[in-house]
Amino acid sequence: MTKLNEWIKRGENGHYVIKRLKDSDKILTKTTLTKMQLVGEKYKDKNYDLYFKWSDDKIYCSELVWKIYNEGAGIEIGELEQLSDFNLKSEVVQQKMKERYGDNIPMDEKVISPSKIFNSEKLKIVLKN
Repeated sequence: MTKLNEWIKRGENGHYVIKRLKDSDKILTKTTLTKMQLVGEKYKDKNYDLYFKWSDDKIYCSELVWKIYNEGAGIEIGELEQLSDFNLKSEVVQQKMKERYGDNIPMDEKVISPSKIFNSEKLKIVLKN
């Protein structure tokens, strides 16, 4: 877990955007928020998933957000993709893929990218710095 101010320092020039679910006051009832919190607790001590596998053994950042909304509130924030949907042609990406997967790159692995969540039409900006 990373404190917000520490996370902001990792970015460029202290820039950040905070978004919230549209109509959150109607959708995120106390019961729903409790369910979402329980889902989050389920993943709390999981190791970070460098391989971006769609399993619950380990978890990566955008997967955590997606699963909390989906399992806790029945909402899909962002469109799921497959690894093959990404542009993997750059030499740096190819090298990293080789390091992580060897010759067995799971091109059909289900993934959720931070940009798909960030650009979801279900979210609205509440603060921008």
